[in-house]
Amino acid sequence: MKQLLAIIEMGGYPNFIPLYRSLGFEVHVENSVRKARSWLKKTTPDVIVAEYNFQSQFRDRTSNLETLMAVLEKYGSSKVIAFYDTQTEHKLALLQERFPLHDAIPFPVSEEKLTDALERI
Repeated sequence: MKQLLAIIEMGGYPNFIPLYRSLGFEVHVENSVRKARSWLKKTTPDVIVAEYNFQSQFRDRTSNLETLMAVLEKYGSSKVIAFYDTQTEHKLALLQERFPLHDAIPFPVSEEKLTDALERI
């Protein structure tokens, strides 16, 4: 069975776990990139779905997703789908120059766009 890691830090969108399961994924959920990092040292999921949260106060990075992508360089080759706010799209584009994403879906996230992204994996 394919594995999917859902990192839900901020939320504010529908619970997509039933969708993930209906598409044949075994789902693991974490509520922070920090906790996900520990889990990723032991497991390499096929897919990771996470939020892109731009944070200008970070000293050496711009977001939670940058930390996650750096970990994936070491521990795995998972496909990453990011949910993002259109106001930070330009910052996400900079991140994607360094770390390619499978897909990026703007808020509000629609079940149709997410299904399409998952089916293309």
